[in-house]
Parts: sequence; C-alpha cells; structure tokens
Amino acid sequence: MTMYRIAIVALGLVLADSALALEGSVPELSNSSSPTLESTSPTLESTSPTVESTSPTLQSISPTLQSAPAVSVTASQPDITKGIKRADFASEQPSRDVRHIADWVVDSGDNKGLPYLIIDKVNAKLFVFDAGGRIRGAAPVLLGLARGDHTVPGIGNKKLSEIRPNERTTPAGRFVAERGMSTRGVDVVWVDYDTGVSMHRVVNGSRQDRRLERLATPTAADNRISYGCINVPIKFYNEVVNPSFTASKGIIYLLPEVRAVREVFASYDVETRLQYAGQTPAGQTPTGQAPANPAVVKTSSTPH
Repeated sequence: MTMYRIAIVALGLVLADSALALEGSVPELSNSSSPTLESTSPTLESTSPTVESTSPTLQSISPTLQSAPAVSVTASQPDITKGIKRADFASEQPSRDVRHIADWVVDSGDNKGLPYLIIDKVNAKLFVFDAGGRIRGAAPVLLGLARGDHTVPGIGNKKLSEIRPNERTTPAGRFVAERGMSTRGVDVVWVDYDTGVSMHRVVNGSRQDRRLERLATPTAADNRISYGCINVPIKFYNEVVNPSFTASKGIIYLLPEVRAVREVFASYDVETRLQYAGQTPAGQTPTGQAPANPAVVKTSSTPH
C-alpha cells in the first residue's frame, strides 16, 4: 500500500514536470513567432511611407505641367504694340491722309532711312521730315493745273506749248528723288526724271499766272497753275527743302486726289496696327520709279 502511494506521488511529479515543460514551450513559441510576425508589420508599414512619398513627387510634377502651357503661350505672343513709331508734326495740323502716310512711313521704315517729303495735293501743302519722322517744316505749294493722279505718256518729251491743259497733272505715288540741274542751269529736285516732273523754287511765269500771289493766299483753291511740277516758296526751298537733299536722296510721297491713299501706297493705319500685325508693308513701292542720272540735262524739262 505504501509502495502504491509512493508510485502515485512519483507519477504526479512526472506529470507536473511535463506540464511545466509544455507551458515553458508555449511562451517560447508565442514569443518567438509573434515578434517575427509583428516585425514584418513595420516592414509592410514602412513601405507605406515609401508609396506615399511618391505622392509629393507626382504633385511636384503637376505644377510644372500646369505652368508649362502658360509660359509657352506668353513667350510665343510678344507685345506687338511695343515700339510703334509716330511722326512728329510739332505744331502743324495735317490732314488725316497726311498723318496716315507720315506715321506709316516712319513706323514701317518705308523711307529706308532717308528724309522724306509728303505733298498733300488736295490742300496744296508740302511737309518735310527728317529720316526719323520729325518735321522740318511745312509750306504751301503750286501744283499742276489739271486734277488727276496719272502722268500722260510721253509728256516729258513735249514742249510746254504742246502740253494741253488737261495734261498738266501732278502724278501721285512714291518717288525716290534727288537733286539735279534744269535746262536753265538751276538746281531742282527731280521727282520723276523721265516725265520731267521736278520740285523747284517758284517761277514767275507769265503775268496772268500770278504764282507768287497764289502762294500767298490762305486757300488752296487757286494753287493749281503749273504744268505738273511742284513750285515751292523760295525761302522755304532754300532753307528746308534744299538741305534735305544735300547729303543724300530722299523719298517724296505725292498723295492722290482721285484714288484712295491706301490704294496707291498699300499702307496700313498705325493706330490700328494690331489688325495688321501679320503684314509686312515696309518697302512696298506700288508706283514711282527712281529717277535717272540727274547730271544728264533733259532738254524738255524746263521748270514749269
């Protein structure tokens, strides 16, 4: 009996030791596996910042993509209003057509860096500008007796007595002019050498012409008397016109009185230049030709 009890106690001790052994293994498994599993969680979570960190990169690209079109559009559309040039008339009050051509010439550079003159046939007035479009002076002039913007073919070879009244026109157009000599040995500015049209000091002509008196009147109604040449007051010619052609040629713009100004010169309006930004009118010379050598005396080009 006693031995039986001893065996039972021993068996209990063995079972207790086994239980303790099993309990010790469970925490060990739990502790060893759990940290391992949990340790992967930070690793997985650590990838989240990495994924999220790409978001700022994408966002940083977005402003670049959004700003690119704006920068491109701005760069491709320069301010075409910058640098617009206007003629300086000082205290002169020109007609609308004179203002239009004067501004266009200096803005487009149609005068090619040369001094230029504008003759308003409707109002019988001459405007002289330097190469930069600053006015040097203005004065009344005498023009051809007949109204018209054309030149009669062959008129430069006719004698004055052969020219009929309706042929005595002053042509309209753009002319490269320069100084030369007339058959009388007087210096003139050749407007169109081939047709015998020049600009010179006023000549007395016949008593019936009353040329000096016509220049002195305030109206342009009586300023049509010549055979086509432009007669200029003597003082103005000597002090303003002549010096303009001393060192170089010049451009003369004879405004039309029948045709439209833009039709003759293919000009644009500087005030509405935005509408003509894509055009390049500079250098267009629809009418007029450069004069021949003015040193050659033309026998039928007596100032008239």
